[in-house]
Amino acid sequence: MDEILEILSNDARITAEEIAKLTQKSVDTVKKTIKKYEKNGTIIKYKTIINADLVRDSNSFVRAIIEVSVSPQKDAGFDHIAKRIYSFPEVTSCYLLSGAYDLLLVVEGENLQTVSNFIASKLSPMAHVRSTSTHFLLKKYKEDGQILKKKPQGKRLNISY
Repeated sequence: MDEILEILSNDARITAEEIAKLTQKSVDTVKKTIKKYEKNGTIIKYKTIINADLVRDSNSFVRAIIEVSVSPQKDAGFDHIAKRIYSFPEVTSCYLLSGAYDLLLVVEGENLQTVSNFIASKLSPMAHVRSTSTHFLLKKYKEDGQILKKKPQGKRLNISY
């Protein structure tokens, strides 16, 4: 991966000036490169990782990981059914997989009932969806390479004589 992209993927708030120092490139070159990546779709979005456990009532937010087995459509493969599924606002991520299931979804809702209703009334009855397997996320320890809750540092007492 390009070193500018690598730096940005680790810290989206870093300035072009700081990147220039790290890469030993001119600030102008860094800015032009970033603009090019934004324009051609390499950089899609800048993202902040938030530890939702610290800002939400844990009883009012549910995330589920759903494995979906589908029948691919002639001349469209998995893309058409994936697009229909990821168009639902409840679906925050959708991936094509190898293995026993075809698609992996991350679905979010206000509560368990909201997610269950999505699966029962929208996802499972869809044409070409053969089966689903739902896993409710209980706790996140790490997301996008970032540990969400740091281990508390033990405080050492000052010793004076």
